[in-house]
Amino acid sequence: MTWPPGSHASTFGGNPVSAAAALATIRLLRETLVANAETVGRHLIGRLRGLMDRHPLIGDVRGLGLMIGVELVRDRTTKERAVEERGRLIQEMFSRGVLVLGAGRNIVRFAPPLVLTIDQADTVVEIFDQALTAVSRVPPASS
Repeated sequence: MTWPPGSHASTFGGNPVSAAAALATIRLLRETLVANAETVGRHLIGRLRGLMDRHPLIGDVRGLGLMIGVELVRDRTTKERAVEERGRLIQEMFSRGVLVLGAGRNIVRFAPPLVLTIDQADTVVEIFDQALTAVSRVPPASS
């Protein structure tokens, strides 16, 4: 680096190691990770939508790439939000070793790493199916 003093004002800005790491990350994104997110995400969305026939609690599945939301409803016609069920579902997933996040009041958000494989996505769907079954067995407190 041949920058004269004062050329940058950040302690770590322009650090050659950080810049090399950033370039390597961009290269990975362009060469493999974005395409993987598209392929595995499409598969995961399809598998999650496939659970709708067995689980009326699922009102909608939507997303792009690997950022996926599963909307939970108590009734698909009225779209009444399944708020309590969403909280229990997140805990059921956690107890089975899968971390998912809540979004809004009644959405379960899947945001896995970009290196997720189809086999791993299938495992997550199986665990989600089990968790949905467990949550559906217990009526919500307000019912």
